[in-house]
Amino acid sequence: MIATIIAFFTTLANKLLVDQDEMEASRTEMKEFQEKMKEAQMSGDAKALAKAQAMQKDVMAKQGDMMKNSFKPLLVTLIPIMLMFWWMGQPTNPINNVIVQLPEFVYYVLLVPVWHGVYGMFYGGGPSVPFIAGWLGWYIMCTFAMTQILRKFMGFKTGF
Repeated sequence: MIATIIAFFTTLANKLLVDQDEMEASRTEMKEFQEKMKEAQMSGDAKALAKAQAMQKDVMAKQGDMMKNSFKPLLVTLIPIMLMFWWMGQPTNPINNVIVQLPEFVYYVLLVPVWHGVYGMFYGGGPSVPFIAGWLGWYIMCTFAMTQILRKFMGFKTGF
C-alpha cells in the first residue's frame, strides 16, 4: 500500500512537472545525433565529422535542459519520501518484521542475493532463510511494478 501511494505521487509529479512531449523529442534528437556521429566516425569523412561536432554543442545544451527538467519531480518528492523511509525504518515499526518468500526463479532474476550481500557488508549479515526479501526489497519490487502500471495509466510514452 505504501509503495502504491509513493509510486502514485512520484508518477503524478513527473506527469505535472515534466513536459513529456519535449522529453520525447529530446530523446529522439539525441538518438539521431548519436547515429550521425557514429556514421561520421565510421566513414572517416572529416567534413561530416566536423559537421557532427558542430552540432554537439547544441545537443549537449539540450541534454542539460532535459536533465534539469527530469530533476524537478525529484526536488518535490525527495523530502516526503525521505520522511516515509525514516518512519518505515524505525526499530519499533512493525514493517521491519515483514519478510516475503519469493519463488527461486524470481529470487535470482531480481538479484536478491546481490542486494543481501551489499546489505550484509554494511549491516552485518544477510537473511538466514533462503529465497526471502525484507520490507525494503518488497517495497522496491512493488514500487517498480506500480510505477510501470501508473505510467501506462497516465499516458506516459516511455518507461523508466
